Amino acid sequence: MLGQYDNLEFREPTTIALAAMGGDLGPGTVLDAAASALARFPALNIILVGDQSVLDSHPTATHERAEVRHAPEVVTMDDAPAEALRRKKQSSMRVALDCVREGEAAACISGGNTGALMATAMLVLRTVTGIKRPAIMAEIPTTASPTYLLDVGANASCDAEQLYQFAVMGSIVARPLSGASEPRVALLNIGSEAGKGDDRIQTTAQRLAASNLNYIGFVEGNDLGKGVAEVIVTDGFTGNVALKTMEGTASVVGHFMRASFTRSLVGKLQALVSRGSLRHLANTLDPRGYNGASFVGLNGIVVKSHGGADAKAFEHAIETALLEVRDNAPAAIDRWMSNEAV
Repeated sequence: MLGQYDNLEFREPTTIALAAMGGDLGPGTVLDAAASALARFPALNIILVGDQSVLDSHPTATHERAEVRHAPEVVTMDDAPAEALRRKKQSSMRVALDCVREGEAAACISGGNTGALMATAMLVLRTVTGIKRPAIMAEIPTTASPTYLLDVGANASCDAEQLYQFAVMGSIVARPLSGASEPRVALLNIGSEAGKGDDRIQTTAQRLAASNLNYIGFVEGNDLGKGVAEVIVTDGFTGNVALKTMEGTASVVGHFMRASFTRSLVGKLQALVSRGSLRHLANTLDPRGYNGASFVGLNGIVVKSHGGADAKAFEHAIETALLEVRDNAPAAIDRWMSNEAV
């Protein structure tokens, strides 16, 4: 949620690359977020990637810890991933990922086309040895501890081995994000009883139960918002539907609350009396505070910002990347996979 990382301390000099083009609101949003992050983190350096003639017009471009890297092409939301790979090798997305591959940046953040970003990241950075497929991991609002759901869209169908690997990667990446030293891991299922679910789910559960992860068993859809686990694992089809259902539900609740408080004078007075509580509720449910989905399983840190994110939301994605950099999530996943192979 908003304010979750207000106490984040980051002292080691670190450079991140921001793909400034391709988002719904234009590069100004990314540049405003960069300016705020640079003010908050004195050890942070930023490579701003995009059309130099556009980026140079913003004050952030002249910041002493910012560098503009020219990228003349833009991957649009309508571009197919394969077309972006073949025809737009000088896009801000591609150049930002190249910065990570070459060691110039510790992380890449983009608000562009999700499919193109994943395809390009897999080509440029490759996956950690032994990882079958990377996954997209997103924070979801809960009534308790932070919870991260994966996969939320990268892999529509998954076998038991992929789900097991998602659990491993989710547990590793969730440590710095949630603050839990041993994140609880659960499998999303059609029931919490041990015998529920198909063979794929049962096989995954058996592997997780025998692992060193803090596996707590199955959870159902109505458990997603309860904070019962820091990591909840499912396939990309189910995860994407669940995530968007939660987002839609929050929007509907907000709509009905506004309608209730504005339909009469009494309602308006009640809203005035309750404004502190309403402000807290709005902050808790504000999607900007959950922006920044991690692409886990790659040889590099990549965070996807929502295409329509404003500066505050994009800054939250920057914070997410910094936490992953601090704990070097890709190296931790690699160490786990190396031990698994022994």
